[in-house]
Amino acid sequence: MTIRIGILVFDGMTMLDASGPAEVFNLADPARHHYDLVFISPAGGRVLSSSGMELGQTLAADEAGEVDTLLVAGGAQLPEGRINEELLTSVASLASGAQRVTSVCTGAFILAELGYLDGRRATTHWRHAHTLATRHPRVTVEPDIIHVRDGRYLTSAGISAGIDLALAMVEEDLGVEIARETARELVMFMHRPGGQTQFSTALSTPPVQNGVLRALMDAVLANPADEHTSTSMAATAGVSVRHLNRMFQAEAATTPARWLERVRVDAARALVLDGHSMTQVAQLSGFGSDETLRRAFARQLDTTPTSFRDRFSTTTRD
Repeated sequence: MTIRIGILVFDGMTMLDASGPAEVFNLADPARHHYDLVFISPAGGRVLSSSGMELGQTLAADEAGEVDTLLVAGGAQLPEGRINEELLTSVASLASGAQRVTSVCTGAFILAELGYLDGRRATTHWRHAHTLATRHPRVTVEPDIIHVRDGRYLTSAGISAGIDLALAMVEEDLGVEIARETARELVMFMHRPGGQTQFSTALSTPPVQNGVLRALMDAVLANPADEHTSTSMAATAGVSVRHLNRMFQAEAATTPARWLERVRVDAARALVLDGHSMTQVAQLSGFGSDETLRRAFARQLDTTPTSFRDRFSTTTRD
């Protein structure tokens, strides 16, 4: 069975939102036995991306026919104001018969504007997550995950996350081995689980202005396996545990214990990908036991260390 995939593009769209997933589908099925890939735009013809690159002769939405999967690219203009009516009409007509309706990055704003995401979970680029949630309060916006599926609707985070989304669809359609091979061809890690955070703790923590707290956090980040506790960190900072909690809440919007767990999960992820056993990972990341490691992964990543390794690490062949 051939799956017809329509990638909806428009003037000002982000090229990688369209080209990244397109290349995934192409590499997964170079002989075109399983995928029929078409580029569609509201009026057809040439489309100019935000970078100045052009897509050639796209199909007009009202002449494209039905698609099995619709993928809507994003563009910087979508969160900024009213979305073009012709663009909304095009997506609505193509989505009506599609089994999967997906978006990359700010393409979620189009799906939300049409009401498709009401009462559903969705994600978008972290920079625009608050805007999406404010403009569409009936949508449950997940600001810190790579991609999410709710029913027939799939949304992904910013730009390169569209590649992860496409790999997830390839796995669904053609199986995990073809998805793995496609990831290797792209010189990528095996696709990230949808619940994977968009950023490491070091990048996602707000900038810390307090010099004492910044020095403490840098020391923990440098060696997360040390026997850190709220009490020991307070002692290192020369403050009480209560005051340390206030500092973390004021500067990082979290508690010392939660921040420490996120740091250790980041370290554990790298150790898993380096091929360490789960017991070694638990010890070297500071969790101490396999069970503590497993529970932390469940809380932070909504997966297990073993599933993370199987789905996110590269594989090699002799």
